[in-house]
Amino acid sequence: MFRLITTVLAASMIAGSAHAGVWVSSWYAAPQPTWGADFALPTNVPAALEDQTVRETARISAGGSEVRVSFSNRYGKQALTIGAAQIALHAGGSAIVSGSSRALRFAGQPGITIAPGATATSDPLPFTVQALQKLSVSLWLPKRAALDSFHWGAQQTAWLLPRDTTRDTAMAGAQPMHGRAFLSAIHVRGSATRATVVAFGDSITDGNGSTPDEDRRWPDYLAERLAPHGIAVANAGISGARLLSDRMGVKAVERFRHDVLEQPGVRSVIILMGINDIGWPGSAFAPEDAPMTAEAMIAGYRRLIAMARERGIKVVGATILPYEGSLHGTPFAGHYTPAKDAVRRQVNEWIRNGGAFDAVADFDAVTRDPAHPARLLPRYDSGDHLHPGDEGYRAIAYSFDPGLLSK
Repeated sequence: MFRLITTVLAASMIAGSAHAGVWVSSWYAAPQPTWGADFALPTNVPAALEDQTVRETARISAGGSEVRVSFSNRYGKQALTIGAAQIALHAGGSAIVSGSSRALRFAGQPGITIAPGATATSDPLPFTVQALQKLSVSLWLPKRAALDSFHWGAQQTAWLLPRDTTRDTAMAGAQPMHGRAFLSAIHVRGSATRATVVAFGDSITDGNGSTPDEDRRWPDYLAERLAPHGIAVANAGISGARLLSDRMGVKAVERFRHDVLEQPGVRSVIILMGINDIGWPGSAFAPEDAPMTAEAMIAGYRRLIAMARERGIKVVGATILPYEGSLHGTPFAGHYTPAKDAVRRQVNEWIRNGGAFDAVADFDAVTRDPAHPARLLPRYDSGDHLHPGDEGYRAIAYSFDPGLLSK
């Protein structure tokens, strides 16, 4: 059955493309602005990097014979200077496969200066990569580069070392960094590449609660299902992201254009977002915020749907996962209350039966405990009663009917 569904999906996406072998967003990390010490969580990254190499690991979804890499200064307040950049096959930890590193160029030059608010994409590079392969991207920052634009919930270790060590096979003595700095996308093109599916969401899409460095977020598992058909998955999740408000990432309607509509090869988007709009008000995250209403959230979803449909992009709405007991016993107690959960259930009822989305993925039904539907099933719970663990993320991805993307 799955083979039939994905064959139909692939055929549909090919029909929607000008030709086979389009550029697709094979890996993505949504940029977000950093925040100050007044917020409840630390950024976990240095304030700035200078004359340092940062090496990041990314498991791509679709393979191809050409690559190009994007670096973002979307929320930067100053110009970002890249002195050198290399892409290579990942060999574990901070190491790369010997002899695999290739220089990235920008309009033929080894480096580039990216203006505040801008993104730079490297020249196409002949470089054959396989679906689900791990790559390393090394970036030398010769001048002070403030991390005003970064990605917080990486679930992946990056590595820092002084000076230009972008070509080093093993970055001996490198220091770990648990966040992403400037690397935002890896695009691939090849005879089998078809289209991009964007997973748009918050920390549950970003993979909080999954095993770090093991690529066990639900979009990673979905990528495993779609990779044989040349269909890429771009993870546009941001931990703490909300539909209607800024803080850990700007509000959904403001980043939707960058993170979804501008992805190369995009044909569909899966929206799983809203738990932070419901849970944050009155907690340590947003103590002064008024309680959220289902009506306000529904209006926010409708704006995203309209933006996608203007571009001919199919929209799948995912129901919000159960979260009773979330963050209990932590400084963030109050994230869950019965009144807040009533809003979640109202929103889910609209997602399922409102008819606004092109299709619905009922992730709430997949992950809830049948004996206690307001809670995550224990074996799917990472332990904080909010985020699934590896098994829960796998269940989400494998419950998803890929045929929804072509309906």
